[in-house]
Formats: sequence, structure tokens, C-alpha cells
Amino acid sequence: MAVGAVFLVVGILGFVPGVTSDYDTLGFAGHRSGAMLLGVFAVSILHNIVHLLFGVAGLAAGRSVRGAKWYLIGGGFVYLALWIYGLVIDHGSAANFVPVNNADNWLHLALAVGMVALGLLFGAGMDRAAEVR
Repeated sequence: MAVGAVFLVVGILGFVPGVTSDYDTLGFAGHRSGAMLLGVFAVSILHNIVHLLFGVAGLAAGRSVRGAKWYLIGGGFVYLALWIYGLVIDHGSAANFVPVNNADNWLHLALAVGMVALGLLFGAGMDRAAEVR
């Protein structure tokens, strides 16, 4: 639930002028959205909506150990795919519809590793605890 809450907060902050610099250039999608969350991470309306939906999914999945485990592992693989996507596309092209930049790419890798690790470590511990009962 904590990871979902963080995504929810990030999604909201993406719509807050001041926290998101160049807010007047916030576009729906695409590489031409010039808005930057915390002045570092490229965002768009679509990008913010994805964070909000990912946050809601995390809060819902966090209601059970199994749901939390698979949210973290599955979400980690989604972020791994986004990291690879961000590495292979031309950031100045229409393929960058999310949009992402280099800071996003490395954050996506950190999220992928962190979420999968949390899902495997805590999920395995909870699975063992359930077996003991």
C-alpha cells in the first residue's frame, strides 16, 4: 500500500504548478510536453494519469499479501519494460509518447529493481509465515 500511496502522491504532484516546473507547457502526451516534475522528470497529463492509476492499483492490491506481492513484482516488470523502452527510443521523436527523459529512465530502473525485490523478499517471508500456521 505504501508504494501505491507514493505513486498516487506523485500523480497528484504532477498536476501542481511549482512542484511541476514549466507547468504551462504540460501537454496531454508526447515528447513536446515541456513540464518537469521537481524540475527533473518529464511529465504529461497521460504520464500523471498513469501514476494515479498505478497508485490506486497499489492501494487495492495492498489489501492482501498475495495482491501486494504480485503488484510489486508485476509493477517492477512494467517499470523494467519502461526502462528498456526509454533506452531504445529517440526522446525527440513521436515514439516518446509517455514522455520519458534520462532521469525517468534511471528512476524506472530503480523502481523495477526495488519493486521486484520488495515483492520477492516480503512475499517470500509472508508465504513462509503462512506455511508455519
